[in-house]
Amino acid sequence: MPNCLFESDHTRNRVAMRRTGAKVRIRQFLLANIGNVVTSIQIRDAAGTEVTAWARRLRELREQEGWPILTHHDSAELSSGQYLLKDLPPNHSDVTFVRSISMKLRAEVLDRNGFTCQMCGLTPGDFDPATGRTVRLHIGHIKDKSLGGKDELSNLRALCSTCNQGAKNITGEKPTGIWLLSQVRRAGLDEQRAVFAWLSKKFSK
Repeated sequence: MPNCLFESDHTRNRVAMRRTGAKVRIRQFLLANIGNVVTSIQIRDAAGTEVTAWARRLRELREQEGWPILTHHDSAELSSGQYLLKDLPPNHSDVTFVRSISMKLRAEVLDRNGFTCQMCGLTPGDFDPATGRTVRLHIGHIKDKSLGGKDELSNLRALCSTCNQGAKNITGEKPTGIWLLSQVRRAGLDEQRAVFAWLSKKFSK
């Protein structure tokens, strides 16, 4: 009889967890641990689902809803399998997000941007002094989705992990050629030489 009661309670708990939804449970867990490093095992246990499901839901929170969830790709202080919700997430309850950007559109954005971060100029494989790791590119929005930006080529750009996290909800237009030249002319000789070296390397082919 005790075993039957245990199985009945266990079954009810499983049904309740399914009704709640994995993403909702992950949201609740992360919100209860803002500023604390958590592991993939803890998130999986909180989600109460298989590995692929919790990982997909976590990626949706980060990429589609703008949650500032850091991984070891974003911070040298984190190891593989560790995550950190550094701040309160944006309130997007009145915004509908599409599921994802297609691989074709991602490739078009990266190719158009020359596989270069459009804010700091770093490329994959470069050393990122902000994280102490090599650069990893993401696809970011020029006009954030919370402000009505769309998932279309004209509103997307390549960003490194550091700039992608810092650019949330910031509408930034590309600088003009005249403005860039004015900044280079104002810079010192060492900075101008650094710009020349970077441009020579970028357009050597």
